Formats: sequence, C-alpha cells, structure tokens
Amino acid sequence: MDFTYTSEQDALRDSVRRFVEREYGWEERFRIVRSENGLASHHWAMFAELGWLGAGLSEEAGGFGGGAIENALIAEELGRALVTEPFVPHVVATQLLAAMGGETAADLIAPLIMGETIIVPALQEAAGRGDWHHVDMQAHGDRLTGVKTLAEGAARADSFFMSARHGDAIRLYLVDAAAAGISRTDYRTLDNRRVADITLDSTKARLLISGEQALTAIDQAMEHGLIALCGEALGVMDAALWTTRDYLRVRKQFGTAIGNFQALQHRMADMLIEVEMTRSLLYAALGAMAAGDGQARAAAVAALKVQASTGGLQVGAQAIQLHGGIGVTEELNISHHYRRLYAIARQFGDVDLHLARFAQARDEGQ
Repeated sequence: MDFTYTSEQDALRDSVRRFVEREYGWEERFRIVRSENGLASHHWAMFAELGWLGAGLSEEAGGFGGGAIENALIAEELGRALVTEPFVPHVVATQLLAAMGGETAADLIAPLIMGETIIVPALQEAAGRGDWHHVDMQAHGDRLTGVKTLAEGAARADSFFMSARHGDAIRLYLVDAAAAGISRTDYRTLDNRRVADITLDSTKARLLISGEQALTAIDQAMEHGLIALCGEALGVMDAALWTTRDYLRVRKQFGTAIGNFQALQHRMADMLIEVEMTRSLLYAALGAMAAGDGQARAAAVAALKVQASTGGLQVGAQAIQLHGGIGVTEELNISHHYRRLYAIARQFGDVDLHLARFAQARDEGQ
C-alpha cells in the first residue's frame, strides 16, 4: 500500500498549516475560547472559502472529489493548533447526506459546504455514553420527544440531524433549530469546546430516511467522523510530543539540559511509539475505508479509536509529567493538549465501547 500523499493532498495540508500559523496563534485561541460562543464565525467562512468543508466529499455527492483522507489531513492540522471550530461534526453531517443520497441530500449539501448553513448532528444520548445505536428519542408521526446530548456547535446551528425510534425502526430526521418545542442547554466542556443538550417536546421534524437505510447511513457517517476525530487526536499528540522535546532541550537541572537524562529519553521514546502507532492505525483505517468491506472497515475504525484514546492519554499525561508543575497551568499549551486528548478519548464512545465494536466486527466478518 502506498502511504504517500498526492500533490493535491499535500497542498491541502499546507493550506491548513498556513492558516493555523497565520490566523490561530496561542493568544488568538485564548481570545476565542474566552468569548461567549467559543468560536470565530469568520474562521468558518474561511474554511468554506478555502474548500475544506467539501474537500472530504466525492464529486458525486456534491463535494470537491476527496474522501476520508482529506478530512483526516485537515483535522490533523487543526488538532496541532487546538482549533475549536467544529470540523468533525461537520464531517458527520456531510457524510450523512452523502450516504443518504437523492435530491433532498443534494439540496442540503450545497449550502452546507459553502458555509451558508450549519447542520449539527445530534445523535448521542446520555444513557448511550457515546453509542449512537442507543436511541430513546421517540417519534410520533412527524413529532419528536426526547433529549440529545453533547451536540457540538449547537449554538449556531440552523438545524439538527436527529435519530429517533418509531416503533422498532430507527429514523433520521431534520429538525429546525428554531422549531416550537425545542430547548437547548449550552455548556463548556473540559477542553473548552461548546456543546449543548437539546430537549424536544413534541417538536415537528422532517423525516429523511428510516430503517436499515438510516442505520447504515448513520454508521457510515460516524465512521467518517471517527476517522477525522482520530486524525485530530494524532495532530494533538504530535504537537504535544515535539513541544515536550523542545522543553527538555532548554530546561536545565544539575547544570545540563534535562533532555540528556536517559530516563526522560525513554519516556520520550514511549510517547513517540504511541504517536506512530496511532498514525499507522489511521493509515490502516483509511485503507479499510477505501476497500469498502463493511465489517473490516468497522473493525479498523474501532481499533483506531481505541489506540487514539489510550495512546493520546499516555502522550498527554507524559507531556505534563515531563514539564513538571507548569504543565498543568492554564497559560501553557501542554495542559490544553491533554484536555483535548482526554475529551477525544470519550467522544463518540470510550475504549470499552470500541473494543466491543471491534470484537463484534471481527466475529461477523469471519
């Protein structure tokens, strides 16, 4: 398998890297996370202008001819700078529409990738603990009742994708953010992201797809979202690793840089191993996504999520440990790297969930 990027993919990665270097310095990030919404609308407009919002969609789906690789590249570079814009939820939303297909999907995708509208996927519920297959929200005709949790970017959403149960079937709905009977509880997570719990009380919704078609579309979209999320984790881990390396080169104790101490070099080597294991499993998952085998793809994505979660926490914790007490301060970026990795480890399901998904996919694929 060829792991080299195409010239177009290299150019895409470079454009994201230039953006974060030019527009997303550490002081600018502090200003954004301390703002009311924790987001910068002009940055999202730039994402659309630069083509990133449609880079991971095929031309047949209304995008610019890319796929999971492009989304992972963008997310990795955004992760290096801890960019708070909800790119991963956008990936889930666009991939839901791509999996759904048809005229309705085409009409919704176009303004979405142009940045003219924002549709936020709200597919998780508290009892599911990240498992999107757990659905308690009830559908009665075209009315939904229930609660969805941890909807990132909900404060500026125009509408939501929501799953609901109608009898024994799961259905996917589009819900207007301003519809009657909808209420939102906004809050900030440990990593300074803005999320919301959304309560629906007999709220009118538009049915999109149902049954196996809905389950398949949601699974495919979530797999794309997990790929992007783990790409982001890789960027955060890589940044934490090399930031720590630079610190060990300049921090002196007993008359020498502490990076010369063998015990600390061993810790750095362990961190590097976790980063490269995550990178390797990301490549494996991208290969599985391209191959198209459903069970192999599910297993590869689950394995990646487990490694990104456990490896990310290991890298983040060691980075703080090697920095010492200053590593946990608000002012130093390394504490923010750890917080984001901690949140990623639990986003879209924790290690236990994805180990179970991996085992199930391998059993069913034999």
